[in-house]
Amino acid sequence: MKPHSRAPEQDDLLRPRLVDMIDARHELVKLAALIDWEFFEREWASFFPSHQGRPATSPRLVAGLMYLQHAFKLSDEAVVARWVENPYYQHFTGETFFQHRPPIDPSSLVRWRKRIGEEGVEWLLTKTIEAGRAAGAVTDKSLKRVAVDTTVMEKTIAHPTDARLFERARALLAGLTKEVGVELRQNYARLAPRLAAQVGRHAH
Repeated sequence: MKPHSRAPEQDDLLRPRLVDMIDARHELVKLAALIDWEFFEREWASFFPSHQGRPATSPRLVAGLMYLQHAFKLSDEAVVARWVENPYYQHFTGETFFQHRPPIDPSSLVRWRKRIGEEGVEWLLTKTIEAGRAAGAVTDKSLKRVAVDTTVMEKTIAHPTDARLFERARALLAGLTKEVGVELRQNYARLAPRLAAQVGRHAH
């Protein structure tokens, strides 16, 4: 079901507003004022064609969490946990008062990414660039050429854990014994890879 628009919250005598707690000069406060959040409320609502079931999470909240996640290189669990502790994160995602509980389960971000797909993520990038242009941090000239330094890009390199190194050594030794004609009673070709993966899960 499509998300419902949030009504403006009234003042609470027992709780101060976030704008009264934070520094208006903070980078996230300035960026929050530059991003067109209504665009996500309008466009991302189209990903929920059904009119039945519970209303979806606020697109403003999800878009803000995704931006914070990529800006600070946080996992789904970490960005939600830090959101509870950080008033600037909460203000950035549209909260009026400080919240003491997580806004969503981290698994909701996974489902949102699957639903909005590549197109939805590109919209998030586009609105971020537009905010940079509005702030003067990005110029039209700087967008004509993109320089990519592959030496600092993240690569899918397997971490050399002990279990993986042992399995690699076992495979090499088994191959050498086969070359020289030594017959092994058991080379653990089937069991060892499964045990190596199991050790990794136990360590995690």
